[in-house]
Amino acid sequence: MSLIRRRIAAFGPLTPITVLALRDSDVPSATQQQDAKSTIAPFSTSLNGVDQPGNLLFKDMLWWTLGIMALVVLGIRVLEIGWSKLRHVSSMSAPAERQTYWKRSQWSWMPTLKKHLIYAPLWKKRHNREIRLSSAVSIGTLPSRLHSVILGIYLISNVAYVFCEDWFQENRYSLAAEIRGRSGTLSVVNMVPLIIMAGRNNPLIGMLRVSFDTYNLLHRWMGRMVVLEAVIHTIAWAYVAVAADGYDGMNLRLIHDNFLASGFAGTIALVILLFLSISPVRHAFYETFLSFHIILAFIIFAMTWVHCATAALPGGLPQLPWMVAIFMIWVAERLSRMFRLAFNNWSRKRGFTEAIIEAMPAEATRVTMHLPRHVDVEPGTHAYIRFMGINPWENHPFSVAWVEHHPQTDETVLGGKGSDENKESRLKKGTTSVSFIIGAHSGFTRQLYNKALAGGSQSIRIRAAMEGPYAGHHSLDSYGHAVLFAGASGITHQISYLRPLIEGFNEGIIATRRVTLVWIIRDNDSLEWVRPWMDEILRMPRRRDILNMRIFVTRPRNPKEITSSSATIQMFPGRPNIPTLLKKEVEEQVGAMCVSVCGPGALADDVRQAVREVQDESSVVDFVEESFTW
Repeated sequence: MSLIRRRIAAFGPLTPITVLALRDSDVPSATQQQDAKSTIAPFSTSLNGVDQPGNLLFKDMLWWTLGIMALVVLGIRVLEIGWSKLRHVSSMSAPAERQTYWKRSQWSWMPTLKKHLIYAPLWKKRHNREIRLSSAVSIGTLPSRLHSVILGIYLISNVAYVFCEDWFQENRYSLAAEIRGRSGTLSVVNMVPLIIMAGRNNPLIGMLRVSFDTYNLLHRWMGRMVVLEAVIHTIAWAYVAVAADGYDGMNLRLIHDNFLASGFAGTIALVILLFLSISPVRHAFYETFLSFHIILAFIIFAMTWVHCATAALPGGLPQLPWMVAIFMIWVAERLSRMFRLAFNNWSRKRGFTEAIIEAMPAEATRVTMHLPRHVDVEPGTHAYIRFMGINPWENHPFSVAWVEHHPQTDETVLGGKGSDENKESRLKKGTTSVSFIIGAHSGFTRQLYNKALAGGSQSIRIRAAMEGPYAGHHSLDSYGHAVLFAGASGITHQISYLRPLIEGFNEGIIATRRVTLVWIIRDNDSLEWVRPWMDEILRMPRRRDILNMRIFVTRPRNPKEITSSSATIQMFPGRPNIPTLLKKEVEEQVGAMCVSVCGPGALADDVRQAVREVQDESSVVDFVEESFTW
């Protein structure tokens, strides 16, 4: 064989080997497939690609964001409490004409701040008046301007913290892992304040003197943020999982992996809860929503706990201790409710709470609950009540209208009677009766009214339970002048202040020298709701020196029948001109003034607007709105 032939033979056959053939074809090699998968699959498991130091940093930043806002509110509340105490002490022994110092604003910027931020609605006038698409479809209310600022800070900070990522990295699957870790971390972090805001026994309510209604608003928006971040967390994981294993592989992992299955189940429960909480759905089926809310919330927290605990990491995910804290908060809040129920409604000597329900004119029910022990109930409080035989698993909040304390009658145990100490001891060892006026609307309140109506003219006695009282942190004792607006059954909130204010005036322990009650009712029948309590108030000593009442009947059967019995108790047909009425009160203002309103949303918005219009440096006019928005 020639030299050239031997050299050609050394190269072997002239057909390309597998590697060269694959290089010339469009089909990726197994090696290439493995290399590609190695840059994708790891980012769908564990903490691979997760920026854990960044997650912990932004977790702390979110806590600081919430904490700083709470500290600012706390600081303001401490100053307000100190200022009101100083005003109270300096004015309680001063006559009306010597409270001029407290009538004027001590800071020129405060009236402007109240008018344009603190008391301002989000836009123009509407705040607590429901936005209705029809008589059956409501989309809720608008937050105030101050609430909008707080919500804006919270929502914008969350969005910024979630998407503060390295968006210019080449591997998009690594970016998806970073987003997965950040959104999942912040979703669990937000669950902590979410569960705190939902609690009736939230210690921040009394500490910051912020109403449960405000916390409920924050709770709803925090819940929406938790859902959004959980959905982002799930989508970021699914994006990588599908790229690595395809849809079939992803579904297989979801079925057989407890870690993934629990997380996915929690996300589905969150999305369902978000849909049910949409305002038209929530308002249309509120009582059903409450039941599903509790069930779904428990499923969400349980699945999130399992998700954190079953991760392929020593000790589970770093978020596991937070879930433990969430469950402890939830259990503590529920136990405190149970304790309140048991303490208020059962006594070894006197048994259980009984309620007397009476059907009243104008479709209302008067409920008087006889508690088996003494319970302190401050003015302006509300309580959650339930009745045996009327959906006992449901409980709803109602303002406390009237409280009577009955002393213990067994004098042999208490060593006789006569001294103030013995009288106080007898009261503390006695019982308490708490009364409510409940308008009949739909659902629970309608069932209660129908049950009372079935008893005819006779009242009905049934087993009941009261959880509370709650709130009651708005004291009027430091104000020289109080103007109380009530619409329909909103009188229950305002009438609770009248007797304590008149008693304090007679004893010289409060600053209040003038109280004006404005009550708007549909017809004269509504007067029967509070007649026994009002009769007692009108018989109190020196009542005429402090209390003025203006009753407006919007739909009288005969306007000529609307007459005024005295100069201090006046009745008028039609609706009041609230701005004119309030300006007249300001012209006769005594010391600092507090304007309070409890009633329909339209009335509350009218009073709010009138209070904003009288804000100037020559008068101090504070505003308090009692509402239960849901």
